Amino acid sequence: MKKMKLTTKIFLGLILGVLVGLLMQRTPGIANTYIKPFGTLFINMIKMIIVPLVFSSLIVGSASMGSLKSLGRIGLKTVLYYLLTTAIAVSIGLLLGNLISTGHGLVVPIDANIETTEAPSMITTLLGIIPSNPLKGLVEANILQVIAFALFLGVGCTAVGKEKSASFVNFFESLAEIMYKITAFIMECAPYGIFALIVPVVADYGTDVLKPLAMVILAVYLGCVIHAILVYSTAVKVFANINPIRFFKGIAPAAITAFSTSSSSGTLPVTIKSVSENFGVPKQISSFVLPLGATINMDGTALYQGVCALFIAQVYGFHLSIAQMATIVLTATLGSIGTAGIPGGGLIMLTLVLQSVGLPLDGIVLIAGIDRILDMARTCVNVVGDASCAVVVSSTEKNIDY
Repeated sequence: MKKMKLTTKIFLGLILGVLVGLLMQRTPGIANTYIKPFGTLFINMIKMIIVPLVFSSLIVGSASMGSLKSLGRIGLKTVLYYLLTTAIAVSIGLLLGNLISTGHGLVVPIDANIETTEAPSMITTLLGIIPSNPLKGLVEANILQVIAFALFLGVGCTAVGKEKSASFVNFFESLAEIMYKITAFIMECAPYGIFALIVPVVADYGTDVLKPLAMVILAVYLGCVIHAILVYSTAVKVFANINPIRFFKGIAPAAITAFSTSSSSGTLPVTIKSVSENFGVPKQISSFVLPLGATINMDGTALYQGVCALFIAQVYGFHLSIAQMATIVLTATLGSIGTAGIPGGGLIMLTLVLQSVGLPLDGIVLIAGIDRILDMARTCVNVVGDASCAVVVSSTEKNIDY
């Protein structure tokens, strides 16, 4: 018998947790006393890896772009395209979360032990991105400052060249690989952590906790469709003069592969073949734009984070200010560069977004059970976004054979 997939285990952990929680509705105190601590331990393990995982991944990712001269126009266009479309995606997610009110009908009071933060002003948020003391930002897990400092270090490594920065980059590359392994270990514990977290929630609130999840799935899938139609169709039509229907038909093999595998990296060979054969994108562009996109382009993931962050805020009775929503957009956009292509990467990234605006990390348990369903849609959008960027960049460079 084949080894059961992790996503299946997580889903089974959720279902079993719901059933046990329903059985313990008359004795919720037992669930909170003897089961919930294991869920808290799981949350603490996730918190433990956030800063070193993102910090090391970002340094390695931004330092691996080669020399600043070789980066040139193509690199600048690619990065700007990815960051802009990611920002639009998370904004669509926040908008849909507000319109659909995914958390409506479920209110979970905040645990007395959960720390919350008051929303800073827009100016404070923008000024706070650049740390006056980067080490303090690391210690205090200020995610935006961690991202900014890591990007500065990565660009600095690129500027001084491989010879002088090799030992520095190698250290963080080793740290990143170690953190990936630790993350994989923690995610192996996810089914048990999810079980321990969902049992007391269901024991306290019953089936009311399950009803809003259908709205989350609807919002994410609807947002992915809207983003693909509005953003990618417009981009390929305006910059490459390609009919959007032709574009989606040409990229369909990669999109279907991404939807079924939930892996941007695993779909990469199909994506390269699709843009080369169907749109005439030259190899020197596709071999740079698409692998980079598989690393830093997370439009679908960013949209998912916008929807889920708003859902969790509504469930816990938080009202997000404009400054907090702007922080979510910034964190999801910049953090997408450091999202690891590993199982649970999107869920780990969601913890960064929640932490950046002071939302309870306990809320991820409500998302984890349906994460696989959401992962299929967001990965599909990620890959289609990579392809659209390759087509747009190649066209603007006047290096495309229709």
